[in-house]
Amino acid sequence: MNSFDVIVAGAGHAGIEAALAGARTGLKTALFTLSLDAVANMPCNPSVGGTGKGHLVFEIDALGGEMGFAADAATIQSRMLNTGKGAAVRSKRVQADRTKYRDIMKRTLENEPNLRLIQAEVTKILTESVNGECRVTGVYAEPGGEFYAKAVIIASGTHLGGTTHTGDVSRRSGPDGLLPSEGLTESLSSLGIRMMRFKTGTPPRIHRRSIDFSSLEVQHGDSYIVPFSYRTDEARLNSITQSDCHVVYTNGTTHQIIRDNIHRSPLYSGKIHGIGPRYCPSIEDKIMRFADKERHQLFVEPVGLDTDEIYLQGFSSSLPAEVQYKMLRSLEGFENAEIMRYAYAIEYDCTDPTELLPTLEFKKVRGLYGAGQFNGSSGYEEAAAQGLVAGINASLAVRGEAQIILPRQSSYIGTLIDDLVTKGTAEPYRIMTSRSEFRLLLRQDNAECRLTEYGQRAGLISKERADAVWEHERMISDECERLEHVNFGPSAVNSLLEAKGTTPVSSGISAADMIRRPQMTIHDILPLDTEGQSLSESDLHRVETEIKYAGYVKRQLDEAARQAKSENTALPEDIDYSTIRGLRLEAAEKLSKVRPASIGQASRISGVSPADISVLLIWLSMNK
Repeated sequence: MNSFDVIVAGAGHAGIEAALAGARTGLKTALFTLSLDAVANMPCNPSVGGTGKGHLVFEIDALGGEMGFAADAATIQSRMLNTGKGAAVRSKRVQADRTKYRDIMKRTLENEPNLRLIQAEVTKILTESVNGECRVTGVYAEPGGEFYAKAVIIASGTHLGGTTHTGDVSRRSGPDGLLPSEGLTESLSSLGIRMMRFKTGTPPRIHRRSIDFSSLEVQHGDSYIVPFSYRTDEARLNSITQSDCHVVYTNGTTHQIIRDNIHRSPLYSGKIHGIGPRYCPSIEDKIMRFADKERHQLFVEPVGLDTDEIYLQGFSSSLPAEVQYKMLRSLEGFENAEIMRYAYAIEYDCTDPTELLPTLEFKKVRGLYGAGQFNGSSGYEEAAAQGLVAGINASLAVRGEAQIILPRQSSYIGTLIDDLVTKGTAEPYRIMTSRSEFRLLLRQDNAECRLTEYGQRAGLISKERADAVWEHERMISDECERLEHVNFGPSAVNSLLEAKGTTPVSSGISAADMIRRPQMTIHDILPLDTEGQSLSESDLHRVETEIKYAGYVKRQLDEAARQAKSENTALPEDIDYSTIRGLRLEAAEKLSKVRPASIGQASRISGVSPADISVLLIWLSMNK
């Protein structure tokens, strides 16, 4: 009864994807959670996606994960960000109904035949020594005792050693007043695993009736919603009535209140020792670090359709409750604001991600994996992506198959994991499009093309779905090729070209060449192209992107191919770097700590120079 193939500790966004990956590939899987009522909890903003993060959600779906499908079903507003910029950095973000998302995910877990959902706290990792190698054998949970497994995945989120702070009020707690996870940190440290302590936070929740929305800027959803998931009914998704969000700004009074009370913030009094996220700071951090800014933008967002709670994105704080009221009521439209949940900061334990292999398996304990905020990242999407990869690789290892390493040029998921395990992180890591050197290749609209093969190999994508993806890719390619050979005469296009502010033509021009002009879109040529296929809105955008950026894409593909050669040059696990002549001492120390799997990974380690890589290549050639 207490024996499984895979055990997952933690039922947040990472744990859910990990557990489903195990169960859906036919393995007997157990998912432990501190509370069944907190499965898929969104303790911060109930949103999915955003800049860079939207890319992750599309990639999760392409690999066979669940987040995108659930987010589509719980969407109450959808917006495509960065539409004024190039296709590479456009990212989808949805405001989700918090309760509905949680209910959908919990029901999905409950309905999975190979998955057992257990409310209990994992407090210890059980191991054994096999031929001098430490291997996981299971976990100890309270209540329940010992549970045995061939692989264990830790996805503890911000619960591990959790402590919340609101002014002078500090307590041992997980997010949302839930229980913290105690004991597991000590168990991991006893196995020689390096641990760290990070911090994050959340803003207050405001009662809708206490806000004067007439004073706020309205932010509508998009007129057309592109679904995250391959499985989502696009027509049904576009039939929903979207909720409005709003925008408000801090002002001089807000800033002065914060400055007058900054000594009461645990962040500045020395009470908080954990390191917070650089790209999602508290409001007091923003005011102190960016003292020259006259105002900061805040987003007023609904938590769900069946609640009056409003989330104030950008107003995260650890200041005392009475100060939160003062600074909140200094905002236009919030003069009578009623706080339903106070803002707080939370400190928690996580592992140094350089302790992990690119498969997310621990180097020191075989069969033990880490995922999500436990690995030093921040955000639901980063967590789900890692959970899915950890679940896939744990399942492959249990089945005796080779594990998957997603290279940087394949995905933002590959970039995220490579950054964590190669470079480590000194603060909660957040994905951004700027982190990838291949971002024109790694667009949202081609995630299936890039990752379906990996999902099929993992056993999460059926042959039927894969065949449909390849057929769709062929259709896109054929349409791009067709538009190269559709030609229009000057009389048919010059009035349009002049109206768009672009140079008219004296002879014929192809539809593709028209699309390549910066001022033109594929919609401009649709009335002229009487023989064109009837494509969905998302497919039209995809065709336009493939045509507009074809030259740039080819250059990045060539660079990706060159990099792939170094990624395929494997480094043995047991190299003694200290004995390699010509290798600098700093490089040998860094290489010994990270133990890169390839020359490519070694080249990205801080402190390892091109000269050190040359030494490694010579050493490899001499020791084949």
